Amino acid sequence: MSRADSPSCNKPYGLVRVCKVWGFPRSTFYRQRSASGKPPKRPGPKGFHSDEELLAHIRQVLLESPFTGEGYRKVWAQLRFRGIRTSKERTLRIMRENNLSALKRMGRPHGPKAHDGTIKTQQVDEMWGDVLP
Repeated sequence: MSRADSPSCNKPYGLVRVCKVWGFPRSTFYRQRSASGKPPKRPGPKGFHSDEELLAHIRQVLLESPFTGEGYRKVWAQLRFRGIRTSKERTLRIMRENNLSALKRMGRPHGPKAHDGTIKTQQVDEMWGDVLP
């Protein structure tokens, strides 16, 4: 970001210090950098396996599973059992990007509602439901 070196340690100034001196947030720098055509860096440490390798392992776990749909947590646990260490969030992201997520069940219909959501009583503190004898 800064091409000038610090006179005390002969290293370029850091991003935090430069942004603080210039008076704009770091997010602006990253937004400008992504708009300039450079691919954004993935935050955090680099994993042991690349995304492509991990995708192949995930597909293998899903193929060997006797069930039709596995969620990311079970896939993540199977990967750990096989000695492939990764995070749950990364497993979820890769499965979501490649449409490998398990289908979610739709809830069953519960029938008609007892009222439409607007209950108006004739007096204050009046009981409105069915009263048992």
